[in-house]
Amino acid sequence: MELDQADEVLSSLPAPIAKDSLSMMHSKFIGCKLYISESRNPTAIAAIDLAAKTDPQVAVLSKFEDSLYNRVRYTLVSYIIDDSSTGEVIYSPIRKVLLAMMEAAFSAINLELHSGAHPRMGVNDDLSFHPLGQATMEDAASLAKQVASDIGNDFQVPVFLYGAVHPTGKSVGAIRRELGYYRPNHMGNQWSGTMLPDVLPIKPDEGPTSVSSERGATTVGATPFLEAYNVPVLSKDVATVRQITRRLSGRGGGLPTVQALALLHGDVCTEIACLLDPDHVSAYQIQTVVEQIAAEQGLEVEKGYYTDLTKDRMLDKYLKITAD
Repeated sequence: MELDQADEVLSSLPAPIAKDSLSMMHSKFIGCKLYISESRNPTAIAAIDLAAKTDPQVAVLSKFEDSLYNRVRYTLVSYIIDDSSTGEVIYSPIRKVLLAMMEAAFSAINLELHSGAHPRMGVNDDLSFHPLGQATMEDAASLAKQVASDIGNDFQVPVFLYGAVHPTGKSVGAIRRELGYYRPNHMGNQWSGTMLPDVLPIKPDEGPTSVSSERGATTVGATPFLEAYNVPVLSKDVATVRQITRRLSGRGGGLPTVQALALLHGDVCTEIACLLDPDHVSAYQIQTVVEQIAAEQGLEVEKGYYTDLTKDRMLDKYLKITAD
């Protein structure tokens, strides 16, 4: 559905529902995580923050910035309205807010001038959708598909789909490996400037096949809600910590559903950045496995930390914010 059609849907709702109480009138909600390649430029971050506040029914529940990674993640939640006969999402205020935030990022950030210790292939590097409340994965995929189309058409940026929104359920990791995402292109395990060729090696699902060096490309997916947990290993030997990461991750035969990436973080530490499905794996399990494997290498491990809210707290916090 086009954005102007969606506005007509909202305007047709009874007045008491279309105002502040709307979030309390629905059982279907969506969580979104938007990863933007910037955290060192306060002017750019201020512009994105302002765009995130354009609708009171969309709440930014958390914002995680890391200056070494030069990356920021926004976690947003709002409600969705779907068509019971088709199963398609016909309205969510989060759609316009996400596009406003991405437009602000594109206006303020030039990927050619960007560098950091975290891989990235675009100014707006990744956008993931997660069903909350009684929303289904089909709901998340429907909205993700609409926003991906907006990004490709409005911003002329290549978009790669993953998870439930991809026809075969392709993972974001598989797409990134095909595009060389995980290979540092600068000294000291850093990423600097554009990293994608002008003509992409694989065809995007939305948008042009050519890449702007200033904007890069974006991945958009729909998955179960994933919790973010980082474990600091006191070593600058990234290669050794990557061996721990491989044994930890589900792809390497470790803990199921765990996605893990070893990244240099400062002068004395390499972090293992993990995404985990809390229905299958706990942060305690991750911490324990990392400590056990690191001990075999004679490496010390610090206590890990969450970089985002846990799934259980998401809806409670959203409903409290929108009720105030």
